[in-house]
Amino acid sequence: MPKMKTHRGAAKRFKKTGNGKLKRFKAYKSHILNKKTQKRKRKLRKAATLTSADYKRILKVLPYL
Repeated sequence: MPKMKTHRGAAKRFKKTGNGKLKRFKAYKSHILNKKTQKRKRKLRKAATLTSADYKRILKVLPYL
C-alpha cells in the first residue's frame, strides 16, 4: 500500500496542541481593516480550536499529524 499524502494547504493552517486538539487561526484579518472595530480585530488575533465535526474531517487530510 502506498504512503498517504498530507494535504499541504491544511498542514500550513493547523497545528496540534499538547492536549491533542487542533489549533486554527481566524479568518478576516488580512485586508479591509478600516471598517472593522479594534475590538473585533483584537479578537481575531487569538487562535481557536476546531470543533469535533471539523476535527474528524481534518484528520483525514493530515494522516501523520
